Amino acid sequence: MPTMTQQSFRTSVDISEKQRNAIIEVLNRRLADAADLKTQTKYAHWNVKGMNFIALHELFDEIAGHVEAHIDLIAERVTALGGVATGTARQTVAASSIGEYNLDAVSGEEHVAALSKQLAKFANAVREGIEATDKQGDKATSDLFTEIARQADKDLWFLDAHLQR
Repeated sequence: MPTMTQQSFRTSVDISEKQRNAIIEVLNRRLADAADLKTQTKYAHWNVKGMNFIALHELFDEIAGHVEAHIDLIAERVTALGGVATGTARQTVAASSIGEYNLDAVSGEEHVAALSKQLAKFANAVREGIEATDKQGDKATSDLFTEIARQADKDLWFLDAHLQR
């Protein structure tokens, strides 16, 4: 993640500053992953080709909408804890852990496989966030991550169903 002065703001949330800083760090990592995933999902939405074009075009857009909602939840939680949400494009690129999308994907099946891979990485990182924030005593953030994981898993089911025979 790019270096920036760790700025914090007063909050009445009853979690110690040390714990909040650790939680904010986890949240900002997942924020970067989510923002990266959203652009990758839109890439698939814009570029998918083939017989199932319209169905996949619409599915990818729906998933992008879910990820956009996750971005907002995560960023707002960062600021509620007194932190700064690091979500510019440059911050996202520097901090994302999900890696690059398969830019060679063209067909519907190729895009579904590529997006499923990226969404699974995000969902697994979010599950790690559930545990990490729970260990910091923040059940609210842990619950937020649980909500995100639940939707990500449902979206993975929709993608993976296209790949099963």
